[in-house]
Amino acid sequence: MAQRLYGIARVWRRFCKHRLAVGSLGFILLLMAGALGAPWLAPQDPYRIGNAFSAAPSKEHLLGTDPLGRDVLSRLIYGSRVSVSVGVGAVALTTLLGVLLGLESGYFGGMIDTVIMRIADVFMSFPSMMLIMIISSIAGPGLDRMILIMGILGWPSVARLVRSTVLSIKQQDYIKSAVALGFNTQRILFLHILPNALGPILVNATFGVARSILMESSLSFLGMGVNPPTASWGNMLTDAQSLSTLTARPWLWVPPGFLILFSVLAFNFVGDGLRDALDPQSYPGG
Repeated sequence: MAQRLYGIARVWRRFCKHRLAVGSLGFILLLMAGALGAPWLAPQDPYRIGNAFSAAPSKEHLLGTDPLGRDVLSRLIYGSRVSVSVGVGAVALTTLLGVLLGLESGYFGGMIDTVIMRIADVFMSFPSMMLIMIISSIAGPGLDRMILIMGILGWPSVARLVRSTVLSIKQQDYIKSAVALGFNTQRILFLHILPNALGPILVNATFGVARSILMESSLSFLGMGVNPPTASWGNMLTDAQSLSTLTARPWLWVPPGFLILFSVLAFNFVGDGLRDALDPQSYPGG
C-alpha cells in the first residue's frame, strides 16, 4: 500500500512539471464546479423569455440575450452541465465496455479474441459521426440517448488499447506465477493485470472526453443532439448560422465557441500531461 501511494505521489510530481496540464486541470475543475453549482451560480433563469431580444451585453445581462430574450451567461453555465454529462458519461460507458472486452480478448486469445476483434473492426469501419447522426435521427435527439449511442460506438478503440496492453502484461513472470498458484481468472484480470494497464486507459479517457464534448457540440449545432430549450453550447451556436449574427451579434456565438475550444484543449493538455507523467522515460530522474 505504501509503495502504491509513493508511486501515485511520484506520478503527481511529474504531472505538476507540465504547466499547461496543471492549468488545464484547474480549468476542468472550475468547469465541473460550475456544472454542479449551476442553479446557484446562474444569475437568471436560463429558460425565462424576456423582453430584450438579442440585446447587447449590459449590467442586467452580462453577456447579452439570445433571440428569445434568454440570458446568455445563464445558458452558458447550464450548458456546461450538458458538456460535462456527455463527456464523462459517454467515456465512462466506452471505457467500461472497452476494458471488459479488451481484457477478455487479450487474456484468453483464440476464438474469443478473433470474434471480439472482428466485431471491433466492423464498428470501426463506419464513419462514427455519420453513424451517430443516422441513429440520432431515427431514435430522436436527447441527452441520455446521445450518451448511450456515443458510449456504445466508442468501445473498439479502448478494447484494442487494453488488448495490446494485456498481451504484454500477461507475459510477465508475476502473472505466470499467479496462474501457477491457481488464482482464479477474475483475480488475475482485475487485481493483477488491470491495475498495471490503468495508465494508457486513463490517458485515452481524457482524450475521449474532449472528443465527446466536440461531437456533442457538433450534433447539437446540427439539431441532432440536445433538444431545445435545454441549454447546450452546441445548440447555442445554432443562432450563429446567419451572417448578420456573426458580424453584428458576436455575444451569441463567441462565448459558447470559446468554451468549447478551451474545454477540448484543456482535456487534451491533461491527457498529454498524464501520458508524460506515466512514462518513466520522460522523467528518468523521478
